[in-house]
Amino acid sequence: MDRITSRKNAMIARLRALGADGAFRAETGQFLCDGYKLLDEAIKSGAEITAVLWKEGGASGEADCEKQFLAPPELFDYASPMKNSPGPLFSVRRGACGADDPIRSAIILENVQDPGNVGTVLRTASAFGVDAVILVGDCADCFSPKTVRATMGAIFRQRVMTLSLEQLPAFLHRHGLALYGAALSERASDVRKVDITHSAVAVGSEGHGLSRELLALCDGEIIIPMDARSESLNAAVAASVLMWEMARGN
Repeated sequence: MDRITSRKNAMIARLRALGADGAFRAETGQFLCDGYKLLDEAIKSGAEITAVLWKEGGASGEADCEKQFLAPPELFDYASPMKNSPGPLFSVRRGACGADDPIRSAIILENVQDPGNVGTVLRTASAFGVDAVILVGDCADCFSPKTVRATMGAIFRQRVMTLSLEQLPAFLHRHGLALYGAALSERASDVRKVDITHSAVAVGSEGHGLSRELLALCDGEIIIPMDARSESLNAAVAASVLMWEMARGN
């Protein structure tokens, strides 16, 4: 295993770019992960690990990867987007999880910009067996380090797609999915009275909700009943409740 000692090393520069630059992640088809928990999940899921940087005195383990390096703590911390991480830091090639599997249920996020929320939705979708997470509009990058960390390994298992509003109707038609929008409106029906088992459900940001354009595509609107003193739910919490309802009918 080679030991790296310089910030000018090409591998250090590459790992930093994967952590900070979404365009570089898209160009290379890879993303950055930090920590042995994620490494273990990547290995279990059969993800293609392209490089591993271990921290001297940090976490130890094994990875099936030809490109493995060791760095002193100060250099590792320079490369890692996390503070005081025990490591390892590693890059993974993006895979098309379940690309050929049928989509019988989907959760759609529109303009959800918080990486923690997006990551939590991916984690919950994986737990409840929702076939796909669809990102529409200005959502957080699902392959940024913060989002990946929030998925707790679900990023390696959960099918996630990015679509435009214009692409959404054809996607729904192709998979035979009715679309329901979570909305605080008088038209919205109590979600407990609507069968959303095999459907797509859209959730917007907590501050703005779903756009008028997306609501216009919906077959119906649904609402999560709550105490009248509560104005709204966090996007990830709302999506989790709805995914529970989707899974409950299976």
